[in-house]
Amino acid sequence: MATAISNKRKMYLTTAGVLAFGVAAYGLGRVYPPMGPSAGTIAPADRYQSAQIGDSDVTLGDTAVPELMQTDAFDLFTRDPSFRKLARSPGFQALAGQPQVMAALMANPKAFEALAANPQAFASLAASAKAIAAIAPQAQQHSARVLSAVSAHSAALQALASHPQALAVIANNASSFASFGSSSQAFSSALTNSAANALLAQNAAAFASLASDRSALLALQADPKVFSAIAANAASFKSLASQPQALAAAVNSAAAAANIMASSGISSQAMSAMVSNSAAFNSLASQPKALQAIAAHSQAIAALSAHPQALAAIMSNAQAFGHFANNANAFHNAASKAASNASMARNAVAFQQLAADRSAMSALTADPKVFSAIAANSKAFAALSANARSLNPQAIAAIGNNAAAFSKLSANSAQLSAASKALQAYNAQSLVASSAVSNKLNNAALSAMLANPSALSAMMANPSAFAAVSHQAAAMATLQANSKAFAALAANPNMAALLANPNFAAALGQSGLASNASSN
Repeated sequence: MATAISNKRKMYLTTAGVLAFGVAAYGLGRVYPPMGPSAGTIAPADRYQSAQIGDSDVTLGDTAVPELMQTDAFDLFTRDPSFRKLARSPGFQALAGQPQVMAALMANPKAFEALAANPQAFASLAASAKAIAAIAPQAQQHSARVLSAVSAHSAALQALASHPQALAVIANNASSFASFGSSSQAFSSALTNSAANALLAQNAAAFASLASDRSALLALQADPKVFSAIAANAASFKSLASQPQALAAAVNSAAAAANIMASSGISSQAMSAMVSNSAAFNSLASQPKALQAIAAHSQAIAALSAHPQALAAIMSNAQAFGHFANNANAFHNAASKAASNASMARNAVAFQQLAADRSAMSALTADPKVFSAIAANSKAFAALSANARSLNPQAIAAIGNNAAAFSKLSANSAQLSAASKALQAYNAQSLVASSAVSNKLNNAALSAMLANPSALSAMMANPSAFAAVSHQAAAMATLQANSKAFAALAANPNMAALLANPNFAAALGQSGLASNASSN
């Protein structure tokens, strides 16, 4: 065997996050093969092969699975003792069997770390997410309008948010406060003579506190039109006023997200679209390269997103579709006869429907390079494929209409992550503040939502998958015992993309690791 580790293999083995995985998860003294002159090379021909794989195990539509098994990341996973031990556990296999859950875990392991230590809280939040998902669209429409107002009047609304009870009164009675939008001194004057205004008098303590806050009054005097903005979106503000503290927190989170996104040039309309399609933005925020590619090829990807099953198949096996970048007609012909194409057969009906969609095919014909863009960022798109349904045409169109701005934001991973987290917090806080939601949940559930906004966002995108995991004791035990291990795996983009790939569970099964669980 050769005396040097291959460059790719060395890249995986020297990643600090993966090294931390073995130590944190199992305390092994020797986690990886030693590196140096005596180390052996793992060439493609040496990759793990299970004697249990036969011709019948790989069907016509299963090309993505064997191709995934031939990657360096999967090779490492099946060869390393610590990874093999984790893979053999029933709990890990249960998680791998829910690709949406695994993708969310790899995208934001910290969001689930605290929940993993408290299975009851996890189950409670999962159950709440399932209930909220059914009524969230209407609440999010209101949230989108409030975000638009906050983005235009962030300082003034944050000033009001520093006095939650006063803000709630204004939100519940927006038309009564609209007249203050015409004068910078009108509201301050009203506060000094609060007895003459019924609403101010009925809530004397709340407005007295605001009246004594000089910095808040200065912000309102500088932007009196904030009252007009609240009145213009009266129904939306009123819908979020049932929980004053949550409304105030939502305004602050909205302002944080809006300031970050505005600095990149993203319009308020696009921001509102991201609130209405928060699952899409949260997924894309974890994969900046995919976001950049979507911004550059938005019309073609919007066309594909109207056929989510086909899009998921393309993203999970991107290399197999890369050659269509030079011939859109070839893609149309192959999709029309999908049952005869190895990469499409498993989703034949979806691809045939895509081929019959004239509008979609026109967009792909105009931009066939979208296939090479997806292939060039195959790991990023593979990590998104389990949540392809969230990448709907509305979300993609909003990105496309602000392509340069989203491309700029995606180039700054820290800002992109901060914007995503702020929007996640905003969504959770505005949902708690929403009367449509708060009337259906108890205080414990509402508190869990506020404490775990990122986890809630992921759970709402796939409530059934998380609910299923929450009822599997082995899966919950694996999450709890290996939170640091999952964090370390997620820190390595190659390993994170492997575990987030929807074909990962099938690849594990064909490798023989899963079938050996009961005998080890």
